[in-house]
Amino acid sequence: MANEHTGSTAAGQRTARTVAMSGRDPHETGRASTPLELLFDLTFVIAIGEAASQLAHFLAAGHVAAGLVGFSFAMFGVCWAWVNFSWFASAFDTDDWLFRVATMVQMVGVLILALGLPRMFASIEHGAHFDNAIMVFGYVVMRLAMVFQWLRAARQSPKRRAACLWYAAAITTAQIGWVAQIFQDFSLGVSFALAALLILIELGGPLLAEARGGGTPWHAHHIAERYGLLVIIALGEGVVGTVASISAIVEHQGWNLDAILICVAGTGLTFGMWWIYFMVPSAEILHAYRKRAFAWGYFHMVIFAAIAATGAGLHVAAYFVEAKAQIGGLATMLTVAVPVGTYVLLVYALYTYLVRAFDPLHVVLLLATAAVVVLSVVLAALGIGMPQCLIVLMLAPMVSVIGYELLGHRHKRAALDRVLPTAIRH
Repeated sequence: MANEHTGSTAAGQRTARTVAMSGRDPHETGRASTPLELLFDLTFVIAIGEAASQLAHFLAAGHVAAGLVGFSFAMFGVCWAWVNFSWFASAFDTDDWLFRVATMVQMVGVLILALGLPRMFASIEHGAHFDNAIMVFGYVVMRLAMVFQWLRAARQSPKRRAACLWYAAAITTAQIGWVAQIFQDFSLGVSFALAALLILIELGGPLLAEARGGGTPWHAHHIAERYGLLVIIALGEGVVGTVASISAIVEHQGWNLDAILICVAGTGLTFGMWWIYFMVPSAEILHAYRKRAFAWGYFHMVIFAAIAATGAGLHVAAYFVEAKAQIGGLATMLTVAVPVGTYVLLVYALYTYLVRAFDPLHVVLLLATAAVVVLSVVLAALGIGMPQCLIVLMLAPMVSVIGYELLGHRHKRAALDRVLPTAIRH
């Protein structure tokens, strides 16, 4: 039996042997997330949840700057590790025992990273030095497992060898710097400067690999599905935050109108954010224009952060209801309204980037969305109850949902007809 990798071998025929990483077919029909990828994603539920929880704690305590810095650092580490694995798997997933074991090692790294987040956040608050040793250790475990995967692909796929080696070299170089942060007690400023340099190396690796190394055979529809799944995972923080707010009300007041309003607001807000994300024609555009994938993929890390920050804001609302927050109603409302407004704006920006066309309808919908967001904040400033303000904010993504169902879907189809080659329009 030949040891040549095909789509059917990876998806169906299981043997005890390893399968050569010769590269998947980027036009493979029926390509979808594998059970292993879904299991891998579960560890990121924990990591994103811990990052959002820490942000909520800091915002509720009024430590906004420290919370945002720690959250940004945490979300980069979490998202970037997920992103690199997902693109690699899209191109070279063999689903053999060796690939599975390497993926398990990465999952362990994610959990270690999550365990280190509280200490990292606390060190930023205290300001003496940056205590990110545990978090960085987990990150390095993930990334070194990824180096092994890229080197294996480089050896077994001569056609893609140059690209794979570029990926492995960039990751390895960055890890040397991250390890230095574990063993050297840098000041907060020096740590951030070094981190910025290492992040540039991490982000630049794929650019060099795809441009100079000939690229990798990733699958557009598979990648779009994978990103959509992480969006759903991040949206789970909105559900968790909603439950926390409801629990706070029920514990102190029992089931009442406020509890019902919070339930409707949190669920509706999460549902609306989900709805508008999947209006973006990512798979269709990436399939036709693969070079647009870089900005699309990197831009998503900000989208993931905005979603998780919305869940954190709902956690802050729970603290406020329990009278455990050290900030007032207006500040509490801003912790939810700002990320929601940012998320909606980011989704429209992503859509515009992909189709490369300006739609006047989007301006109308964004202005209406901004009016709703501002109204929710004004109501909070006037002393209106948190449940009522959240009900108003819930309508922000619903503006786009209604606009899309009435007119937007026709605008989207017209945009795709203009931008896509005839052969793949439908």
